[in-house]
Amino acid sequence: MAHGSGLGGRRVAGTAAVALGIAGAAVVTAGFPGLLAQASDDVALVARARGIHDRVLVLDTHNDIDPGHFTPACNYTQRLTTQVNLPKMTDGGLDVSFMIAYVGQGPLTPEGYDNAYRMAVAKFDAVHRLTEQIAPTQIGLALTVADVRRIAASGRKVAVIGIENGYQVGLDVRRVAEFYDRGGRYMSLAHNGASQLADSNTGEATQTWLYGGLSPLGREVVGEMNRLGMMVDVSHPSKGAMMQMVALSKAPIIASHSAVRAVANHSRNMDDEMLMALKQSGGVIQIVGLGSFLKIDPPQRATAIADLRRQLEVRPPRRAPLPPGPPPCPVEAPGATPALDEPDPGVAALPADRRAEYGRRLAVIDAQWPAARASVRDLVDHIDYVVKQIGIDHVGISSDFDGGGGIEGWTSAADTFNVTLELVRRGYTEEQIGKIWSGNLLRVWGAAERVAKEMAAGRRR
Repeated sequence: MAHGSGLGGRRVAGTAAVALGIAGAAVVTAGFPGLLAQASDDVALVARARGIHDRVLVLDTHNDIDPGHFTPACNYTQRLTTQVNLPKMTDGGLDVSFMIAYVGQGPLTPEGYDNAYRMAVAKFDAVHRLTEQIAPTQIGLALTVADVRRIAASGRKVAVIGIENGYQVGLDVRRVAEFYDRGGRYMSLAHNGASQLADSNTGEATQTWLYGGLSPLGREVVGEMNRLGMMVDVSHPSKGAMMQMVALSKAPIIASHSAVRAVANHSRNMDDEMLMALKQSGGVIQIVGLGSFLKIDPPQRATAIADLRRQLEVRPPRRAPLPPGPPPCPVEAPGATPALDEPDPGVAALPADRRAEYGRRLAVIDAQWPAARASVRDLVDHIDYVVKQIGIDHVGISSDFDGGGGIEGWTSAADTFNVTLELVRRGYTEEQIGKIWSGNLLRVWGAAERVAKEMAAGRRR
């Protein structure tokens, strides 16, 4: 049945999504026992949250992918170590995954553009392979808002393709239409480092800007995206580029995976002026579950760790030659729990005595300048801020899973219910939670579709 913001069938709650160990009034959530337990979490509250989570359409706008996990022998029908796959989406009640055709920024040369194009096409092809050949009865590719609702109503999971970095467009604006035809439904114009289309937020550190916002080609690309009905994504580009995209775009814009600068002062986050511009465009910011954007380490910590690594000569180890053939499929061991912190191979390669010294000195740094460990509560703090500043209609959720995302309480798609539980704790209603999880994003996507139709009919210039 349709409720809240979208359509979704009943889901079977997996043990990884939430384990209710109610002793008195306490709740134990999967992966981090006791992390989200609160005295107010009685049986009725958790049951109400579970009902809401089952009824609304749960949509995540940013999940990175590796084409190697989209083959007949190794794919998302299996419980891989990836943070997103079909078993984990089922466990956590995640209905819609925007799978990302991401390419990192490289040289602004013909060779660089060609390489970026090939890498992007491999990711488009991977999603088509999953939805058309490997698992068409389990997941479908949505090209329109109506497709999202139709596929979800059929009981299948939904894939949508987003494009991260306009680098792969090269100098040929016609590639925007090609990427749209391949399924791309949003695109950011830059990543880390300026592209041929836009400055990046990373220029802020040195105040280095190639264009002061958008390049002339970038302006042309925004118009082409409007013509096609592709959402304009302002995550990663500079503030100057973002403000220019808002001014140029005839359709509302999105920030597919960003957070709030007033809460966590990072150049990837949006300040209040940007939030207000986003609201005025009718757009939506998808608050991202990536720890360093939600909570900032003390500045002294990075300096102290860099000094420690230099003094103990911690260096990345030499890579062993890869064995011939494809890499082994990363099937997750039964009962495995995702880790937020990966082992440091440079430290592991140290002699035993220096490795022990590193551990002792790092403990001192940890005590003096503790690392900021972001959790689901911090994620919802950012949501609360956006709601207070610009309203409930302009905020959504993304994870950046398999691209750096993952916070305490939401380490994979299997833990997605924990986000809804925290929203219920904060007093959000089912209607509001439906907007946050998908309604707002689908509204913006629908507006982009309408603008494209009006432009085609000559009713909008």
